[in-house]
Amino acid sequence: MGKWLVERRLKQSGVRLRRLRDELGVIDEQLEQLSDEADDMGIRSLVAETPGSSHDYHHAQAHADAMARHRVHVVESIAELERRQDQLLDRLVG
Repeated sequence: MGKWLVERRLKQSGVRLRRLRDELGVIDEQLEQLSDEADDMGIRSLVAETPGSSHDYHHAQAHADAMARHRVHVVESIAELERRQDQLLDRLVG
């Protein structure tokens, strides 16, 4: 692989890494909010003991769980991209 192609791919991966890290910051903020909301609804459902409040809690918890899964996916994508970037750097140096 030519040096220019490796450099081009490194630049592309750098841009993608920045975007993913920015996205991870947003996800962390949203996850904190969703988790707090689910916790609040869980307490309300215990105090209220109504079927509707239990449904609200499960719905809020499902959103928090979905965001947590998305966070895992983004973290894995960052790790994979960093691994590829390391390989490209090895090619550039070697």
